[in-house]
Amino acid sequence: MKHLYTLLLSLMMALGSHAQTPEQTLWNAAPTTKYEVRAVWLTTIGGIDWPHSYDAVKQREEMIQTLDRLKQAGINMVLVQTRVRATTIYPSAIEPWDGCVTGHPGRAPGYDPLQLCIDLCHERGMECHAWVVTIPVGKWNNLGCKQLRQKYPRLIKHIGDEGYMDPEQPQTGDYLARMCTEIVRNYDVDGIHLDYIRYPETWPKLKRGESRSKRIACITDIVRKVSHAVKSEKPWVKMSCSPIGKYDDLRRYRSGGWNARTAVSQDAQAWLRDDLMDALFPMMYFQGNNFYPFAIDWQEQSHGRMVVPGLGIYFLDPKEGRWTLPMVERQLHVLRQLGLGHCYFRSKFFTDNTRGIYDFSCRFDATPTLIPPMTWANRPAPKAPTTLSLQDNLLSWSGASDPGDAPYLLYNVYASDRYPVDTDDPHNLVATRRTATSLLVSTPQGKYYAVTAMNRYGQESPAIQMEAGDQKEQMAHQKIQISTGLPIILPTKGQVLDADYVIVESMTGQQISVRPYTERLSVESLPDGMYCLRSLGKKGRTHRIGYFTVYRKDNHPDE
Repeated sequence: MKHLYTLLLSLMMALGSHAQTPEQTLWNAAPTTKYEVRAVWLTTIGGIDWPHSYDAVKQREEMIQTLDRLKQAGINMVLVQTRVRATTIYPSAIEPWDGCVTGHPGRAPGYDPLQLCIDLCHERGMECHAWVVTIPVGKWNNLGCKQLRQKYPRLIKHIGDEGYMDPEQPQTGDYLARMCTEIVRNYDVDGIHLDYIRYPETWPKLKRGESRSKRIACITDIVRKVSHAVKSEKPWVKMSCSPIGKYDDLRRYRSGGWNARTAVSQDAQAWLRDDLMDALFPMMYFQGNNFYPFAIDWQEQSHGRMVVPGLGIYFLDPKEGRWTLPMVERQLHVLRQLGLGHCYFRSKFFTDNTRGIYDFSCRFDATPTLIPPMTWANRPAPKAPTTLSLQDNLLSWSGASDPGDAPYLLYNVYASDRYPVDTDDPHNLVATRRTATSLLVSTPQGKYYAVTAMNRYGQESPAIQMEAGDQKEQMAHQKIQISTGLPIILPTKGQVLDADYVIVESMTGQQISVRPYTERLSVESLPDGMYCLRSLGKKGRTHRIGYFTVYRKDNHPDE
């Protein structure tokens, strides 16, 4: 605990100094690391973030535009609201369609919005997590709540005009586990994100003598059932939730009566400790001493897992609050200094560039990053690709393998003007989480490339490296008829870097001869056959130039 206050003091002193610092200095205050979650909540209830139309074509176009904007701003994870209020945005065998898609609850839109979001996210190298609203099931007489209470009348509590799943009924955990199993079994989601996994604030107060630990145990039982169900299907799928932004009262900072553990029975830090969660997204929609001490507390109790504080950027909208952009900037810098990620609530406030938050994020998150690996899963890293080549701006690789249990590998591509490419430097990342084994590169000349394989747990293989001169063969395959006396025509020396010599090799890799580099190379002394030609530079590096075939017509009378 003493460390918390020492760290808090240093951070607040840093914040004070930042107040008079030019903005560019602020951007550089906390250097970007290779691993950082940069997420956004994409809300579908009422179409407040997406969709803004009931036309399927326009919905697709809007989704593409939204995800393109998020990708450009450095976002690497999208939490899309999938179960809304006992309703879904995918064809479920358990619950009806939500009305946000067609305007009519229960009516199918003719396509699968969840699959669309997953595919588009993966095409852009972003993770897609299914955001599942758990306990609230909507208005009492709305379709989702009505159908659910008709099937399970004892499972739903009526509070005001809302319905809630009863966390004290064991069937609640079973039902939610079944919902999440359906999603994980049918979709290639990267995570299940539980929202409102707590007692409602309108729930009856504890009675005199009633134990709070019983309520904590009820919520934890639901989390355990869902987590075990998900992990038994696909252990690489990340389990996460969004607890109240303050875990509990701190020794020197009070939570004001609104916290996760004591107020609503979310023992979220214990869920990390007990392997029930891979990540937490605490809803830290606060400022000042209601933010910084509690952010440090989450970091200190992370148990080696991911903690990604949610930032209430909706308060930047004058209709919602009175936050200013520098308030959010300071929070982002502190979170990066603490080694925590950040998640924006909500997507529309972000992509609409409310008070300039989008523009700032494009600068703040300009360097690409990867999602931290799930090292606690104790899975082996994949084997590196064994081949890497570049032909006509198409970078291709093959040969990677995975000794683990994930269904397929992903690939990260790095480029640099230095060899070997430093794959620990995020500035060298040019493509992340690719499922294809090729990539079109726009400016290959003079660049060095490296590719790593990555399993679904985020663990990377060693890199296969390619030097700049290996980018492409510098000459087409030439067929030389010795009787004509024609030499091999080589590219100009500048095209093959610092080549002083050329090496002639057999196709088995045996060195035949080494000769000074000239643009017209005689091969009359070579026997008939196919050969590989390499350049030899001043530093002893060799690069393949191309292939040629020598043949003598007398040995081929039929030609």
